[in-house]
Amino acid sequence: MTELRGVGIGLGVAQGPVARMAEPLPAPADTASTLTPEEERSRVADAVAAVARELEQRGAQAGGAAQEVLEAQAMMAEDPTLTDEVDARIAQGKTGEYAVFDAFASFRDQLTAVGGYLGERAADLDDVAQRVIARLRGVPAPGVPDPGHPFVLVAKDLAPADTALLDLDKVLALVTTDGGPTSHTAILAREKSIVAVVGAVDATRLRDGETVIVDAAAGVVTADPSTEDLARAQNRADARAAAASAPITDGALADGTPVPLLANLGDPDAAAEAVELGAEGVGLFRTEFLFLSASQAPTVEQQREAYIKLLSAFPGRKVVARVLDAGADKPLPFLNDAHEENPALGLRGLRALRASEDILREQLTALAEADAATEADLWVMAPMVSTVEETEYFVALAREYGIRTAGVMVEVPSSALLADRILARADFASIGTNDLTQYTLAADRLLGSVASFQDPWHPAVLRLIREVGEAGRAAGKPVGICGEAAADPLLAVVLVGLGATTLSMAPTALADVRATLLQHGLEDARRIAEAALAAHDAASARIAAQEAAATTKETQQ
Repeated sequence: MTELRGVGIGLGVAQGPVARMAEPLPAPADTASTLTPEEERSRVADAVAAVARELEQRGAQAGGAAQEVLEAQAMMAEDPTLTDEVDARIAQGKTGEYAVFDAFASFRDQLTAVGGYLGERAADLDDVAQRVIARLRGVPAPGVPDPGHPFVLVAKDLAPADTALLDLDKVLALVTTDGGPTSHTAILAREKSIVAVVGAVDATRLRDGETVIVDAAAGVVTADPSTEDLARAQNRADARAAAASAPITDGALADGTPVPLLANLGDPDAAAEAVELGAEGVGLFRTEFLFLSASQAPTVEQQREAYIKLLSAFPGRKVVARVLDAGADKPLPFLNDAHEENPALGLRGLRALRASEDILREQLTALAEADAATEADLWVMAPMVSTVEETEYFVALAREYGIRTAGVMVEVPSSALLADRILARADFASIGTNDLTQYTLAADRLLGSVASFQDPWHPAVLRLIREVGEAGRAAGKPVGICGEAAADPLLAVVLVGLGATTLSMAPTALADVRATLLQHGLEDARRIAEAALAAHDAASARIAAQEAAATTKETQQ
């Protein structure tokens, strides 16, 4: 038996034979074309268009977060700048295959150098190039294997186009050597409830056909397991399936302390499924879906109708709407199209809205009108608040439009450190752990080269969360968590121990988090949190919390 360690996504466990992702296509040779430049350009244009349409079709089938990623890839494939680069190489007598390979590689290197959101898109660009070259060669694009039976997929990482349409009847579990807990692969694994361990660097040693156990709860992949190991894993899987089918109850700790479990949603159409999975409300409604695909800001009427649709799904329940969070990785031409050397530190979130205040005022108007027309308990918060003055500005403006409960997102260290003063002015705070981790550790959340730093278990991040939790407790104000950290069941316990009063996550994570909270009381949660805080890095904090949590189970037996 050999154990390979990584970061588990959720609490699932699965077993089965390995099927490895195919290696990328070999690079085309730099040889002269036997066709005319016009013929080569036509071949490439047809291949690019076919790939773009295929990506859009896959996105439409997948829906949700996957659709946004795949549509972005389709736009990338047909980027006019890339087309010009390919044409320039064809004009020099290169083949279409080589022109695509070289132009995309050059563009990828430029994106990597820029970093941030664009740097992360470099990997997506490689995937698009591979698909176009495969189309030109008349061969299948590299992708998920199909061995003809259920399997554990092992890959360096998965392109969004592959992850979006995984056949869940065939893919028993997912293991990647790259990526972290907030990578696209991890996020989509949570969304699809796939048993996954990411960042298992030693998984390169796994061979096609060998049986493995993938234990997401422990973050371990077991190679060459014994018959007893396999039986224990199957018993756990059966027990988890039985627990998932049990009646849904509100989130709470073992001692009865309520911890409302809310859903992160980006589209009103996802509300019904969230309710079915046990969401007690919405902790983060991303209003960007109305803006990101538009060339101009949606009207008040368009916004109001969308907000009414969402709020109507949660009568009497809390729904926290975040006003438009644009800039950085979500640039909008009608909000902020100025070039910025480092957009993650530029005009984004509330900063961008203040520079275009009419958009913010229209959004608050639509939200207030939707609130008046429905029975939900609407809370509204501003993104990327970094100062007390910004808090005062947003709360005052929200009050002007009749918003009863106005709060802020804590996503940068400054707002965490000033949480006592911010919560003296705001009605609540919601911690966005993805961005808070990014800014605390100076590691771009979307840049693969620093993915190992992007871990909310890091004690520096946990300390900042504790600051906000203590400020909330002192002020008698709610403190929610709406980042990916809340979907990690054991980390959810830690977050409650640090002072979080609600947890919001992808709806598919609700069952695992609910079950784990019920294993610990409030004092247990605080003790487990202290164990994690005492560690020196993310990995040791996770282990310390696991060991502390184990003592709770021992005392219960």
